Amino acid sequence: MSALKDLSFDKTSLHTAYGGSTLPDEVLLEALRRLADAADPGIFLHLRTQSDLVAEANALPPFDPEKYPLWGLPFAIKDNIDLAGAPTTAACPAYAYEPKEDAFVVATLREAGAIPLGKTNLDQFATGLVGVRTPYPIPRNAIDPDIVPGGSSSGSGVAVARGIVTFALGTDTAGSGRVPAALNNIVGLKPTLGALSARGVVPACRTLDTISIFALTVADAWATFEVAAQYDPKDAYARSIAVAPLGPPPSSLAIGIPDAGSIEFCGDAVQAAAFAQTVAGLKAQGTKVVELDFTPFYDVAAMLYEGAWVAERMTVIEDLMRTAPDAIHPVTQAIVGAAEKYSAADAFRGLYKLADLKRVADTAMEGLDLLCVPTIPTFYSVADLEADPVTPNSRLGTYTNFVNLMDFCGIAVPTGPRSDERPGSVTLLARAGQDGLAAALAMRLHQEAAPKLGATQASLPAPISAPAHACAGEIAIAVVGAHMSGLPLNPQLTDRGARFLEATSTAPEYRFFALPGGPPHRPGLLLSPDGQSIDLEIWAMPSEHFGSFMVGIPDPLCIGTVKLADGRTVKGFLVEHLATLQAEDITASKGWRGYLDILQKEGYAN
Repeated sequence: MSALKDLSFDKTSLHTAYGGSTLPDEVLLEALRRLADAADPGIFLHLRTQSDLVAEANALPPFDPEKYPLWGLPFAIKDNIDLAGAPTTAACPAYAYEPKEDAFVVATLREAGAIPLGKTNLDQFATGLVGVRTPYPIPRNAIDPDIVPGGSSSGSGVAVARGIVTFALGTDTAGSGRVPAALNNIVGLKPTLGALSARGVVPACRTLDTISIFALTVADAWATFEVAAQYDPKDAYARSIAVAPLGPPPSSLAIGIPDAGSIEFCGDAVQAAAFAQTVAGLKAQGTKVVELDFTPFYDVAAMLYEGAWVAERMTVIEDLMRTAPDAIHPVTQAIVGAAEKYSAADAFRGLYKLADLKRVADTAMEGLDLLCVPTIPTFYSVADLEADPVTPNSRLGTYTNFVNLMDFCGIAVPTGPRSDERPGSVTLLARAGQDGLAAALAMRLHQEAAPKLGATQASLPAPISAPAHACAGEIAIAVVGAHMSGLPLNPQLTDRGARFLEATSTAPEYRFFALPGGPPHRPGLLLSPDGQSIDLEIWAMPSEHFGSFMVGIPDPLCIGTVKLADGRTVKGFLVEHLATLQAEDITASKGWRGYLDILQKEGYAN
């Protein structure tokens, strides 16, 4: 057992240990020992008994990480998510009930071999970003006990950061799956709305909620998401989202950041410097960084607590608010009680205003693949919240409150210690369904920063990326034009769950043409005896989505077999010979990006 004390509970380390002589019941006992060592009664609200944990560990099938990808991994569950045999309280004893079955996601994770340790603390009814709005003891921040732990998924974030569990489930409406990650030096994955079933979850705002995932590494968060992202036909808000193995980020990306006039750090110069360092690193990697006026996003964010969405929170606890208001935390009561001043007409006005603001924000994002923002603008202490329970909470949501209203996915990732040793963190945001794009870049940022994992002394393990080839259920496809990363038609790939494999070139047997028409402007690749090598990208697309992709390919383009420089062949875009007779031969540019660079230098729009 003593050897387990130094074992990191990330998936790679645990599965390596399981491949040797370590047993899962030993790991669960070590998890309990670590919890006892933490001496923090605020982390868990309900802990499963040692005998139950050992029995579940011993009942696991033989170790087979391919069949059971989460085999033997201990995890924690925010106490607004059902676990059979444990009460669900949402941090309100008067609300408690005993669920007869696991929440859909919990059941899915257990089927994959993961073992729940218990239920974690939260800001009551998931209303807060600070982690101190609970009638139970407040969890202590794993990095610095003077700082708030972050909420509302406070216990889940701290449990992961302390290395007690491999991953933990939170929920996220306004940032509850990201703020605790930033404050505790861990990863917080907030999926596309509907990608994870909400069945068996006490809602905050049902139309905006998602289960979120905390982990020590991006790889672990993604492995959990891959398992959990199963379509649930019994959840009215479920969406079928294409989820592929996590590979490297595309070779060319365009990322938006807040401009100097709209970026907000609440006077924290150290946080500003940490974010600037991350942005500089992105630019050094060849990423195109575009500064945006973030005012439209902030305007969206304001609607979450200053509009009729507060009334949606009332739908969950209205009976309790009417019959036993003293059972509700006073700050929570004040926030949700504001619903009384909104009418049904206000709700519709809010929907109309949101649609207008989203259109403005979407327009600002045209041509961008992702947004990169500080996860939090600054840090606040427990003492700050005692003095003012509202303002610091609102400020922590600066870069999180608009995300679900905008139907974005996102992932908070550690970027290494700031100059004062507090944890740095940024969040990458993408459009719905592009979770893999955000996670791929997050993995690269995490590897480049290579911070210690959470509050532990464990080092970041080497990444285990998806193979650089199409896997079973995928089709490799070569793209040579506007479907390449960072270009206008790339979302036609990423929206279908396609993942970037590599940037390479054709065999020296092709001519390349700029076809008439557009926008978007398109090239044509043609096999020719006097050809040259042409740059391209290879993407792996889930086979189930290939048909819908093909439908959108216009004449005179087609899919054929493309020869690569190293002798391989792959399906890719070609053009019919007749179409090239009226087209410009741009073979000398060696690729579409080269051609666009020439146009830009000559002053033409691309």
